[in-house]
Amino acid sequence: MRNLLYRLYEGQLERGLASADLPKHVAVMLDGNRRWAERRQGAKASAGHAAGALKIFEFLEWCDEIGIKNTTLYMLSTDNLLKRSSDELQDLLKIIGQVASELAKRKRWQVRLVGDRAVLPEALRNSIEAAENSTAALDKPIVNLAVGYSGRTEIADAVKSIIKQHSGSGKTIDELTESLTPELIAEHLYTGGQADPDLIIRTSGEQRLSGFLLWQSSNSELYFEEALWPDFRKVDFLRAIRAFANRNRRFGA
Repeated sequence: MRNLLYRLYEGQLERGLASADLPKHVAVMLDGNRRWAERRQGAKASAGHAAGALKIFEFLEWCDEIGIKNTTLYMLSTDNLLKRSSDELQDLLKIIGQVASELAKRKRWQVRLVGDRAVLPEALRNSIEAAENSTAALDKPIVNLAVGYSGRTEIADAVKSIIKQHSGSGKTIDELTESLTPELIAEHLYTGGQADPDLIIRTSGEQRLSGFLLWQSSNSELYFEEALWPDFRKVDFLRAIRAFANRNRRFGA
């Protein structure tokens, strides 16, 4: 009975969404996998990460159903690489690589790595880059995998890229200063060429961005969901989309 009621409610929510009000780019902080495992007696953290990985494919199905063409999934920060216990981290790295490979195998999305490639273990970097290469020519929705990601590092890397590009042009530092605009920096971000996220969702009840898309989120709508990521339901997703559609986006006006 409960499942039937949820399906009826899902249908009601979907019918109430006008396509003109839908976000074009949705970013999600996949938070709560470890806590999900901790609430199950005897479960290891890897069980939570595995459940979270399966939820990714459900989530992308939901996005496809309502026509969202760009998603960014925050999967692993640079802090995670430094602070997680070695056993848990190795399990997580393996799961992320498997997600990237499965995304590529399905040929339904264009996979892109959003993060500091230099800090990633070679095996994981190779797995994600293989997924990137095999899906690069697909005319499909973009899925950004934020892995080894830090918002501050992204901005620093963008500025370094601009300086490196400028140094080969023979121009002066004053000319570089004059050319340094927000638009130029945006072009050199990991997400260069993509629209900024309209909506950022964080699961697990935490209400902060934790360095996620610091530059790109300046005009994003934020939605904080109590459910842990593996428990995130289509109903929860549609509520977030409805909340976005009902907001008056004035962009500082």
